[in-house]
Amino acid sequence: MPETPEGLLARLAAAGIAAETRRHRPVFTVAESRDLIAELPGGHTKNLFLRPAKGEGPFLLATLEAERQVSINALARMAGAGKVAMASAMELEETLGVTPGSVTPLGLVNAAPAVVRFVMDRHLAEDFDRIWVHPLTNAASTGLAPADLLRFLAGFGHTAALLDFDAAA
Repeated sequence: MPETPEGLLARLAAAGIAAETRRHRPVFTVAESRDLIAELPGGHTKNLFLRPAKGEGPFLLATLEAERQVSINALARMAGAGKVAMASAMELEETLGVTPGSVTPLGLVNAAPAVVRFVMDRHLAEDFDRIWVHPLTNAASTGLAPADLLRFLAGFGHTAALLDFDAAA
């Protein structure tokens, strides 16, 4: 059974991670969340959950700065993932335990390490004191230090590859 938002927040607290969660209306896209930015100071994210185009290899979860523009093909090349396509709602729920619109790196608590390759925008990891991600639901956002997020996920066997999109441009 997948982790619940409450269970996830309890795990963060038990790990000694300072996290602030704010409830809000469900948001499904970056565009829908723009009015929340003033209330949530820090880095804002968007997340893509991709599957290998030919069904071979791990899924790819990419956490990017919300306004980052990058093609799926360029992202896959940078991540060393080969050809990818958007994962289905069923694949998302089975692998990360979340529904469309709620994709989050915190969903990795529900995934076996070898099943998902995790990549993160280096800009998010290095240039913000706090970033905001969904706590397994798109009706809330949780702010935490990027280093704490990466350390927490590494504890579940998910080490992030940091991608430098600025250098690639």
